[in-house]
Amino acid sequence: MRLVQLTDLHLHADPLARSRAGVPYRQFLAVIDAIKQEAPDLVIVTGDISQDDSAQAYALAVEQLDRLACPWHWLPGNHDQRPMMEAVHPLAEALMLNEWRLLLLDTQVPGAPGGALGSDKLAALAAQLDRQTAPTLIAMHHPPVEVGAAWMDAIGLEDKDAFWQLIGGYPQVKVVVFGHAHQAYAEEKVLDGFNVSVYGTPATADQFLPHARAFAVDGAALPGYRVVDIEGAVWLTRIERVAS
Repeated sequence: MRLVQLTDLHLHADPLARSRAGVPYRQFLAVIDAIKQEAPDLVIVTGDISQDDSAQAYALAVEQLDRLACPWHWLPGNHDQRPMMEAVHPLAEALMLNEWRLLLLDTQVPGAPGGALGSDKLAALAAQLDRQTAPTLIAMHHPPVEVGAAWMDAIGLEDKDAFWQLIGGYPQVKVVVFGHAHQAYAEEKVLDGFNVSVYGTPATADQFLPHARAFAVDGAALPGYRVVDIEGAVWLTRIERVAS
């Protein structure tokens, strides 16, 4: 089973619109072309599809994601308009990946750059984990860990401690992937009796400078995506960078 994660497209209605370090739509096209060569079984997009709150940005994303020869799913980031997303492609919450379970968490707090789950979503997550004990991969937009950049850590998942306290009761959770940070990241989160692998993934748009105290773009880093290959209870993951 091959899963590919891409994240943080930041598309505009105008495909030629520039960002700080490139043209997001052109970079997105290059990433899509590279992902097609990976022959994934499933693609997930972990938020920040649109930069300008336009329906056309979502239409551009769907047009290109539909070029993939596999199912794809997305979840909202802090920049996204959930109704616009739902109007053009459904928002799934849980899927089976052969013998694995995929849970897609919505961490968006409307109008805020940071994210949170809140008591209702945490309770729903616990109910999902109670119902299914299969090995589980969780996808979300906001980092549930500190990535080491002070400004980004201030706008990560606000209730990350409550999230990990909950996950500590469910050893079937094996992997968590996130977006928002616009950089590669990997950590083994040590819980009581088991570990969870936590991964951040480069944006298809601009990359952010790791370990920066204040906001800074990493102009030398290329757009990218993450591949997760799952076989039985074992997974391997890698980052691929794409020149555009």
